Amino acid sequence: MTITDSPSVPMPEGLVQGPAAWYGRDLEADGSWLEHLSEDEISEILAAVESVNQRGLAMLDMTAADFPLPTLAARMRGLARELDQGRGFWVLRGLPIDQMTERDAAFAYWGLGLHMGTPVSQNARGHLLGHVIDEGVDFKTNAGARGYQTRLRLPYHTDSSDVVGLLCLNPAKSGGLSSVASTTSAYNEVVKRRPDLAHLWFEQWHFDRRNEQQPGQDPFYLTRLATWDGSNLSIRYVRSFLESAQRHDAVPAHTADQTAFLELVDEISNEEGFALKMDFRPGDMQFVCNYTTFHSRTAYEDHEDPAKKRHLLRLWLTLHEGRPIPDDFGRGAQAGKAGRGGIEPVPGVAEEMAGTYA
Repeated sequence: MTITDSPSVPMPEGLVQGPAAWYGRDLEADGSWLEHLSEDEISEILAAVESVNQRGLAMLDMTAADFPLPTLAARMRGLARELDQGRGFWVLRGLPIDQMTERDAAFAYWGLGLHMGTPVSQNARGHLLGHVIDEGVDFKTNAGARGYQTRLRLPYHTDSSDVVGLLCLNPAKSGGLSSVASTTSAYNEVVKRRPDLAHLWFEQWHFDRRNEQQPGQDPFYLTRLATWDGSNLSIRYVRSFLESAQRHDAVPAHTADQTAFLELVDEISNEEGFALKMDFRPGDMQFVCNYTTFHSRTAYEDHEDPAKKRHLLRLWLTLHEGRPIPDDFGRGAQAGKAGRGGIEPVPGVAEEMAGTYA
Protein backbone atom coordinates (compact mmCIF):
# COMPACT_ATOMS: atom_id res chain seq x y z
CA MET A 1 0.00 0.00 0.00
CA THR A 2 1.19 3.52 -0.76
CA ILE A 3 0.12 6.67 1.01
CA THR A 4 -2.29 7.56 -1.78
CA ASP A 5 -4.26 4.31 -1.51
CA SER A 6 -6.13 5.31 1.67
CA PRO A 7 -8.00 7.18 3.05
CA SER A 8 -10.34 9.37 0.95
CA VAL A 9 -9.32 12.73 2.40
CA PRO A 10 -6.87 15.26 0.94
CA MET A 11 -3.23 14.32 1.49
CA PRO A 12 0.07 15.82 0.33
CA GLU A 13 1.70 14.40 -2.75
CA GLY A 14 5.09 13.30 -1.52
CA LEU A 15 7.04 15.09 1.19
CA VAL A 16 5.96 18.42 2.68
CA GLN A 17 8.45 21.22 2.15
CA GLY A 18 8.75 24.63 3.80
CA PRO A 19 10.08 26.34 6.94
CA ALA A 20 8.05 24.09 9.26
CA ALA A 21 10.07 21.06 8.09
CA TRP A 22 13.24 21.40 10.16
CA TYR A 23 15.58 19.29 12.28
CA GLY A 24 16.96 20.26 15.67
CA ARG A 25 20.55 19.51 14.67
CA ASP A 26 20.31 22.26 12.04
CA LEU A 27 19.12 24.83 14.58
CA GLU A 28 21.50 24.18 17.47
CA ALA A 29 23.95 26.82 16.25
CA ASP A 30 21.19 28.99 14.76
CA GLY A 31 19.90 31.51 17.26
CA SER A 32 17.24 32.94 14.97
CA TRP A 33 14.49 31.27 17.02
CA LEU A 34 15.55 33.27 20.10
CA GLU A 35 13.99 36.74 20.06
CA HIS A 36 15.17 39.50 22.41
CA LEU A 37 13.14 42.38 23.78
CA SER A 38 14.78 45.77 23.34
CA GLU A 39 14.91 48.32 26.14
CA ASP A 40 12.26 50.39 24.36
CA GLU A 41 9.99 47.36 24.01
CA ILE A 42 10.41 46.51 27.69
CA SER A 43 9.46 50.09 28.54
CA GLU A 44 6.31 49.73 26.42
CA ILE A 45 5.33 46.55 28.27
CA LEU A 46 5.90 48.08 31.70
CA ALA A 47 3.94 51.20 30.72
CA ALA A 48 1.05 49.05 29.47
CA VAL A 49 0.99 47.09 32.74
CA GLU A 50 0.98 50.32 34.72
CA SER A 51 -1.92 51.62 32.61
CA VAL A 52 -3.93 48.46 33.30
CA ASN A 53 -3.20 48.76 37.02
CA GLN A 54 -4.21 52.41 37.15
CA ARG A 55 -7.49 51.65 35.42
CA GLY A 56 -8.18 48.68 37.68
CA LEU A 57 -8.87 46.36 34.75
CA ALA A 58 -9.46 42.69 35.42
CA MET A 59 -7.48 40.34 33.22
CA LEU A 60 -10.57 38.78 31.65
CA ASP A 61 -11.90 42.22 30.70
CA MET A 62 -8.74 43.26 28.85
CA THR A 63 -8.46 43.65 25.09
CA ALA A 64 -5.36 44.31 23.03
CA ALA A 65 -6.40 47.96 22.91
CA ASP A 66 -6.18 48.05 26.72
CA PHE A 67 -2.56 46.95 26.48
CA PRO A 68 -1.04 49.46 24.02
CA LEU A 69 2.34 48.57 22.53
CA PRO A 70 3.17 51.41 20.09
CA THR A 71 5.99 49.59 18.29
CA LEU A 72 6.02 46.08 19.79
CA ALA A 73 2.46 45.30 18.63
CA ALA A 74 3.54 45.05 14.99
CA ARG A 75 6.40 42.77 15.95
CA MET A 76 4.04 40.50 17.91
CA ARG A 77 1.77 40.21 14.86
CA GLY A 78 4.78 39.22 12.78
CA LEU A 79 5.83 36.65 15.37
CA ALA A 80 2.31 35.22 15.31
CA ARG A 81 2.63 34.76 11.54
CA GLU A 82 5.96 33.02 12.11
CA LEU A 83 4.19 30.57 14.40
CA ASP A 84 1.47 29.76 11.89
CA GLN A 85 3.32 29.95 8.57
CA GLY A 86 7.00 29.81 9.51
CA ARG A 87 9.15 27.59 11.67
CA GLY A 88 6.40 27.18 14.25
CA PHE A 89 8.10 28.26 17.48
CA TRP A 90 10.23 30.93 19.12
CA VAL A 91 11.36 32.14 22.53
CA LEU A 92 11.02 35.79 23.53
CA ARG A 93 13.62 36.74 26.13
CA GLY A 94 14.05 39.81 28.29
CA LEU A 95 10.89 40.31 30.36
CA PRO A 96 12.36 41.68 33.63
CA ILE A 97 10.32 39.61 36.05
CA ASP A 98 12.93 40.16 38.76
CA GLN A 99 11.73 43.78 38.78
CA MET A 100 8.02 42.88 38.65
CA THR A 101 5.46 41.33 40.93
CA GLU A 102 4.17 37.94 39.83
CA ARG A 103 0.81 39.58 39.14
CA ASP A 104 2.36 42.23 36.89
CA ALA A 105 4.38 39.58 35.04
CA ALA A 106 1.17 37.62 34.45
CA PHE A 107 -0.61 40.71 33.12
CA ALA A 108 2.33 41.48 30.83
CA TYR A 109 2.27 37.94 29.46
CA TRP A 110 -1.49 38.02 29.01
CA GLY A 111 -1.32 41.40 27.28
CA LEU A 112 1.34 40.23 24.83
CA GLY A 113 -0.78 37.18 24.07
CA LEU A 114 -3.81 39.35 23.27
CA HIS A 115 -1.86 40.97 20.45
CA MET A 116 -1.48 37.56 18.79
CA GLY A 117 -4.73 35.80 19.56
CA THR A 118 -7.58 35.09 21.94
CA PRO A 119 -7.07 32.89 25.02
CA VAL A 120 -9.11 29.67 25.10
CA SER A 121 -9.92 27.27 27.92
CA GLN A 122 -7.22 24.77 28.86
CA ASN A 123 -9.37 22.37 30.86
CA ALA A 124 -12.92 21.58 31.92
CA ARG A 125 -12.67 24.16 34.71
CA GLY A 126 -12.34 26.92 32.14
CA HIS A 127 -8.84 28.04 33.09
CA LEU A 128 -7.55 30.59 30.60
CA LEU A 129 -4.21 31.22 32.29
CA GLY A 130 -2.78 27.98 33.60
CA HIS A 131 -0.11 27.19 36.17
CA VAL A 132 2.42 24.54 35.19
CA ILE A 133 3.57 23.32 38.58
CA ASP A 134 4.07 19.92 40.19
CA GLU A 135 0.96 18.88 42.12
CA GLY A 136 2.31 15.43 42.94
CA VAL A 137 0.08 13.53 40.51
CA ASP A 138 0.97 10.89 37.92
CA PHE A 139 -0.75 11.31 34.57
CA LYS A 140 0.30 7.77 33.62
CA THR A 141 -1.78 6.15 36.36
CA ASN A 142 -4.40 8.84 37.03
CA ALA A 143 -6.74 9.10 34.03
CA GLY A 144 -7.94 12.52 35.15
CA ALA A 145 -4.47 14.03 35.52
CA ARG A 146 -2.73 16.19 32.94
CA GLY A 147 0.97 16.52 32.22
CA TYR A 148 1.26 20.08 33.50
CA GLN A 149 0.41 18.84 37.00
CA THR A 150 3.45 16.58 37.33
CA ARG A 151 7.24 16.67 37.32
CA LEU A 152 7.48 13.54 35.18
CA ARG A 153 8.92 13.52 31.69
CA LEU A 154 6.35 14.55 29.11
CA PRO A 155 6.54 12.68 25.79
CA TYR A 156 6.34 14.64 22.55
CA HIS A 157 2.80 15.84 21.95
CA THR A 158 0.65 18.73 20.78
CA ASP A 159 -2.05 20.65 22.67
CA SER A 160 -5.67 21.40 21.73
CA SER A 161 -5.24 24.98 20.51
CA ASP A 162 -3.58 26.92 17.70
CA VAL A 163 -0.72 27.99 19.95
CA VAL A 164 0.59 27.17 23.41
CA GLY A 165 2.72 29.67 25.31
CA LEU A 166 4.81 29.31 28.45
CA LEU A 167 6.22 32.06 30.67
CA CYS A 168 8.97 30.91 33.03
CA LEU A 169 8.61 32.39 36.52
CA ASN A 170 10.91 29.89 38.26
CA PRO A 171 13.03 27.20 36.58
CA ALA A 172 13.53 23.79 38.18
CA LYS A 173 16.40 22.99 40.52
CA SER A 174 17.58 20.57 37.84
CA GLY A 175 16.06 19.09 34.71
CA GLY A 176 12.85 20.35 33.16
CA LEU A 177 14.46 21.03 29.78
CA SER A 178 12.02 21.96 27.05
CA SER A 179 12.22 20.24 23.67
CA VAL A 180 10.48 21.14 20.43
CA ALA A 181 10.36 19.08 17.25
CA SER A 182 8.81 19.47 13.82
CA THR A 183 5.63 17.45 13.27
CA THR A 184 6.10 18.15 9.56
CA SER A 185 9.49 16.44 9.62
CA ALA A 186 8.00 13.55 11.62
CA TYR A 187 5.34 13.19 8.94
CA ASN A 188 7.99 13.20 6.21
CA GLU A 189 10.07 10.58 8.01
CA VAL A 190 7.09 8.23 8.29
CA VAL A 191 6.44 8.68 4.57
CA LYS A 192 10.08 7.87 3.78
CA ARG A 193 10.49 4.93 6.16
CA ARG A 194 7.05 3.30 6.18
CA PRO A 195 4.90 4.60 3.32
CA ASP A 196 2.51 1.74 4.04
CA LEU A 197 1.72 3.36 7.42
CA ALA A 198 1.63 7.01 6.35
CA HIS A 199 -2.10 6.92 5.58
CA LEU A 200 -2.72 6.49 9.31
CA TRP A 201 -2.01 10.19 9.81
CA PHE A 202 -5.30 10.85 8.01
CA GLU A 203 -7.52 8.16 9.47
CA GLN A 204 -9.80 8.41 12.51
CA TRP A 205 -8.34 7.69 15.95
CA HIS A 206 -9.96 7.61 19.39
CA PHE A 207 -8.67 10.28 21.79
CA ASP A 208 -9.37 10.10 25.52
CA ARG A 209 -11.07 13.16 27.01
CA ARG A 210 -9.28 12.46 30.32
CA ASN A 211 -12.51 12.79 32.31
CA GLU A 212 -13.16 16.28 30.90
CA GLN A 213 -16.26 15.44 28.87
CA GLN A 214 -19.57 17.30 28.95
CA PRO A 215 -22.65 15.65 30.53
CA GLY A 216 -23.99 13.04 28.12
CA GLN A 217 -20.85 13.19 26.00
CA ASP A 218 -18.68 10.17 25.23
CA PRO A 219 -15.48 10.08 27.32
CA PHE A 220 -13.53 9.94 24.06
CA TYR A 221 -13.73 11.54 20.63
CA LEU A 222 -12.77 10.57 17.09
CA THR A 223 -10.51 12.67 14.90
CA ARG A 224 -7.76 12.43 12.34
CA LEU A 225 -4.16 12.99 13.37
CA ALA A 226 -3.52 15.22 10.35
CA THR A 227 -5.33 17.45 7.90
CA TRP A 228 -4.05 18.93 4.63
CA ASP A 229 -5.60 21.95 2.91
CA GLY A 230 -3.27 22.05 -0.08
CA SER A 231 -0.82 24.39 1.63
CA ASN A 232 -0.81 23.60 5.34
CA LEU A 233 -0.20 20.27 7.03
CA SER A 234 -1.74 20.40 10.51
CA ILE A 235 -1.12 17.61 13.01
CA ARG A 236 -2.60 16.60 16.38
CA TYR A 237 -0.70 13.94 18.31
CA VAL A 238 -0.91 12.92 21.97
CA ARG A 239 0.07 9.27 22.27
CA SER A 240 -0.87 9.07 25.95
CA PHE A 241 -4.45 10.16 25.08
CA LEU A 242 -4.60 7.68 22.19
CA GLU A 243 -3.54 4.87 24.50
CA SER A 244 -5.61 5.81 27.55
CA ALA A 245 -8.71 5.91 25.32
CA GLN A 246 -8.32 2.14 25.19
CA ARG A 247 -9.68 1.93 28.75
CA HIS A 248 -13.19 2.63 27.42
CA ASP A 249 -15.22 -0.43 26.39
CA ALA A 250 -16.50 1.22 23.22
CA VAL A 251 -12.99 1.93 21.91
CA PRO A 252 -11.46 -0.84 19.79
CA ALA A 253 -7.95 -2.05 20.48
CA HIS A 254 -5.23 -0.61 18.29
CA THR A 255 -4.36 -2.70 15.28
CA ALA A 256 -0.84 -3.97 14.71
CA ASP A 257 -0.33 -1.24 12.11
CA GLN A 258 -1.55 1.46 14.50
CA THR A 259 0.80 0.26 17.22
CA ALA A 260 3.69 0.15 14.75
CA PHE A 261 2.81 3.68 13.64
CA LEU A 262 2.83 5.02 17.21
CA GLU A 263 6.14 3.33 17.90
CA LEU A 264 7.64 4.81 14.73
CA VAL A 265 6.50 8.37 15.46
CA ASP A 266 7.97 8.17 18.96
CA GLU A 267 11.18 6.61 17.64
CA ILE A 268 11.58 9.43 15.13
CA SER A 269 10.79 12.16 17.65
CA ASN A 270 13.37 10.87 20.11
CA GLU A 271 16.21 10.32 17.65
CA GLU A 272 19.41 12.26 18.28
CA GLY A 273 19.34 15.53 16.39
CA PHE A 274 15.63 15.48 15.57
CA ALA A 275 14.45 17.86 18.30
CA LEU A 276 15.82 21.12 19.64
CA LYS A 277 16.36 21.26 23.41
CA MET A 278 16.40 24.45 25.43
CA ASP A 279 16.54 25.58 29.04
CA PHE A 280 14.30 28.38 30.28
CA ARG A 281 15.54 31.45 32.10
CA PRO A 282 13.21 33.44 34.35
CA GLY A 283 11.18 35.73 32.09
CA ASP A 284 11.53 33.58 28.96
CA MET A 285 8.33 33.24 26.93
CA GLN A 286 8.13 30.24 24.60
CA PHE A 287 5.35 30.08 22.01
CA VAL A 288 4.69 26.99 19.88
CA CYS A 289 2.30 26.26 17.01
CA ASN A 290 0.48 23.05 17.89
CA TYR A 291 -0.18 22.17 14.25
CA THR A 292 3.47 22.05 13.21
CA THR A 293 5.46 21.49 16.40
CA PHE A 294 5.68 18.80 19.05
CA HIS A 295 6.75 19.87 22.51
CA SER A 296 8.18 17.83 25.36
CA ARG A 297 9.86 18.24 28.74
CA THR A 298 12.39 16.23 30.65
CA ALA A 299 11.65 15.13 34.22
CA TYR A 300 12.85 17.56 36.84
CA GLU A 301 13.88 17.92 40.46
CA ASP A 302 12.25 20.73 42.37
CA HIS A 303 13.49 23.06 45.09
CA GLU A 304 12.36 22.29 48.63
CA ASP A 305 11.44 25.93 49.19
CA PRO A 306 7.87 26.34 47.84
CA ALA A 307 8.71 29.88 46.71
CA LYS A 308 11.43 28.53 44.42
CA LYS A 309 9.54 25.60 42.88
CA ARG A 310 9.41 25.33 39.10
CA HIS A 311 6.53 27.52 38.01
CA LEU A 312 5.43 28.40 34.49
CA LEU A 313 2.34 30.25 33.31
CA ARG A 314 0.58 28.79 30.29
CA LEU A 315 -1.60 30.32 27.58
CA TRP A 316 -3.58 28.58 24.87
CA LEU A 317 -4.37 30.94 22.02
CA THR A 318 -6.55 30.97 18.94
CA LEU A 319 -4.60 33.17 16.54
CA HIS A 320 -6.27 36.27 15.13
CA GLU A 321 -5.01 35.27 11.67
CA GLY A 322 -4.61 31.51 11.83
CA ARG A 323 -4.76 28.81 9.18
CA PRO A 324 -8.12 27.28 8.20
CA ILE A 325 -9.00 24.22 10.27
CA PRO A 326 -11.94 21.91 9.46
CA ASP A 327 -14.66 21.49 12.07
CA ASP A 328 -14.00 17.77 12.43
CA PHE A 329 -10.33 18.14 13.30
CA GLY A 330 -9.18 17.83 16.91
CA ARG A 331 -11.86 18.42 19.51
CA GLY A 332 -13.77 20.48 16.95
CA ALA A 333 -13.06 23.84 15.44
CA GLN A 334 -15.92 25.43 17.37
CA ALA A 335 -14.97 24.15 20.83
CA GLY A 336 -13.29 27.27 22.18
CA LYS A 337 -14.37 30.74 23.19
CA ALA A 338 -12.54 32.28 20.26
CA GLY A 339 -14.21 30.02 17.72
CA ARG A 340 -11.90 27.02 17.74
CA GLY A 341 -9.50 25.18 19.97
CA GLY A 342 -9.48 24.72 23.69
CA ILE A 343 -11.45 22.44 26.01
CA GLU A 344 -15.06 23.34 26.64
CA PRO A 345 -15.77 24.10 30.32
CA VAL A 346 -18.41 21.92 31.97
CA PRO A 347 -21.80 23.60 32.57
CA GLY A 348 -21.99 25.72 35.67
CA VAL A 349 -18.25 26.40 35.72
CA ALA A 350 -17.44 29.96 34.73
CA GLU A 351 -14.28 30.63 32.78
CA GLU A 352 -11.75 31.74 35.34
CA MET A 353 -8.11 32.33 35.97
CA ALA A 354 -6.09 29.47 37.38
CA GLY A 355 -4.53 31.87 39.86
CA THR A 356 -5.36 35.05 41.70
CA TYR A 357 -4.55 37.57 39.01
CA ALA A 358 -8.07 38.92 38.38
